[in-house]
Amino acid sequence: MRVRVKLCGVTNLDDALMASEAGVDALGFIFAASPRRISPEAARRIIRALPPFVKTTGVFVDEAVDEVERIMRLCGLDMVQLHGDEPPDLCGRLMPHSLKAFQVQGRASLGPLERYRGRVRGVVLDAWSAGHRGGIGRPFDWRVLQGVSLPGPLILAGGLGPENVRDAVLAVRPYGIDINSGVESQPGRKDPARLAAVMRAIAALPPTDGEMA
Repeated sequence: MRVRVKLCGVTNLDDALMASEAGVDALGFIFAASPRRISPEAARRIIRALPPFVKTTGVFVDEAVDEVERIMRLCGLDMVQLHGDEPPDLCGRLMPHSLKAFQVQGRASLGPLERYRGRVRGVVLDAWSAGHRGGIGRPFDWRVLQGVSLPGPLILAGGLGPENVRDAVLAVRPYGIDINSGVESQPGRKDPARLAAVMRAIAALPPTDGEMA
């Protein structure tokens, strides 16, 4: 199975079209506090201009379910990625559209994931940092994932770029990767050369079964 690629932090149509042409599977739009935050109205305009078969995801942090659903309808989002302290029941209410993100701070931080089994379509694992909910641009120690049973397909995040994406996929064997700052020229502006390099690295990898060895 080919590793899926999601490009997060999209803020403009040029980057969205460039990413779709490069073969990215999904685009992420951040509706929470971030240098890459976008309004629902602006995201809607971008999504309406995308070619078919490009999936879209909205990123939220501790947002009310009603507001998440409103933005989903307005923008035509395929999935939502929840980066806050959202409990399993809330994620379950958004099924089958919900992904849950967790910050990894050692193996013990993975314990709560089991509570989300059956409530999410997949899990996004990112690096931990005090005061941040993601997007800090650095990887975590992938070794802590060895032997861990996850409640859904793994989407690996955290400082992924041309320099380390090959090692990350071979070490973790995720279903997908979530890239952002590692392919930027500045926050919210994607670098075509760096994105192309990531896509070449992914294309050169052997197929993965989406699970760790």
